[in-house]
Amino acid sequence: MKYSVDKNEKYILLTLEEAKLNAMISPALKSELVIFNAEGFRNIILDLSHVEHMDSSGLSCLLTANRICQNSNGSFVLTGVKPSVEQLISITQLDKSLQIVPTKEEAIDYVFMEELEREINKKE
Repeated sequence: MKYSVDKNEKYILLTLEEAKLNAMISPALKSELVIFNAEGFRNIILDLSHVEHMDSSGLSCLLTANRICQNSNGSFVLTGVKPSVEQLISITQLDKSLQIVPTKEEAIDYVFMEELEREINKKE
């Protein structure tokens, strides 16, 4: 599996550099996401701009990542989602569970807004 990682204080940005997120790739990606979360990254941004096709195991991977981030009081954000992948996410109604934003910049802004909101709520 080919990917690149940009680690920051508040989030990690993982760019999957594969055309397919399928049963061949999903287990390795899921493992990496779990490891990053265990390292203390509760906010994960997954850039899917290279992904043209996704199957059910890819969807399962996304749901797992979303769950581990939520369980650690963090955010899981998808960005760079191609129309074919977005259609699959929409058909399966996972667009109601997953946070999808158009650009990396918006994903980073989303994470910072969520972090700010959690800080404010913690003080109340």
